[in-house]
Amino acid sequence: MRILFIRHGEPDYANDTLTEKGHREAALLAESAERLHPGTCYVSPLGRARHTADYTLKKLGLQAEVLDWLEEFPAKVDVNQSEELLKAYPNTRKNGDRFETHVAWDIVPSYWTEHPEYMDRELWRNTITAQYSDMIPVYDSVIRNFDEFLAEYGYVREGNHYRVVKESEETVTFFCHFGLTCVLLSRLWNVSPFVLWHGLVMAPTSVTEVVSEEREQGIAYFRGLKIGDVSHLIMGGEEPSFAARFCEVYSNTEQRH
Repeated sequence: MRILFIRHGEPDYANDTLTEKGHREAALLAESAERLHPGTCYVSPLGRARHTADYTLKKLGLQAEVLDWLEEFPAKVDVNQSEELLKAYPNTRKNGDRFETHVAWDIVPSYWTEHPEYMDRELWRNTITAQYSDMIPVYDSVIRNFDEFLAEYGYVREGNHYRVVKESEETVTFFCHFGLTCVLLSRLWNVSPFVLWHGLVMAPTSVTEVVSEEREQGIAYFRGLKIGDVSHLIMGGEEPSFAARFCEVYSNTEQRH
């Protein structure tokens, strides 16, 4: 089985759509889409993902089913619950006398790297972030839906691997989001999602490809062939968006901090 994870184009988050650059990126992705052999397509319900997918679907004459669980990973942390959380999320904005909720996985490296439980495949569930957020129920809901999806293709979760009840060489493509993709990869690879959220960059419209390997009959593991590939942008003369990244050096005030 082959799975493609395609991130949406450069986002206009305020309007849940694409920027002008994002539309150019999505158009270039569509130009190379035939070579990707996307197979059966699925898309997040959010506008920025659907608008990205539209270019490819129109180009190839395909349809995509909307899966609600492909939306961007929505878990939020309430930093008002503990002063310790302000060390982990120092840039949280205030609204009046209270801090606003913060994207749970957007934690500063100086904090999570010094708390090894964030790196552990099980202990991340016991972190202060998990304690004061909805991360666990949201994560478990997403991976439950993912496992049910894979089971329909013949790959049934059994412990920490997938049992093959029906061989498949099909390709499925998810038009979705960076945070959500990291959650799904963390399930496939049995690692903490924090390691992937902070260790990977997937630029807008980038393509991540994983394939199953069956080294033992009936037992499958999924390996990455490419992560965050933007060759379609390079070939089209479009600079990959910086939207996926933070400033390379802190003194560069033109890059996102």
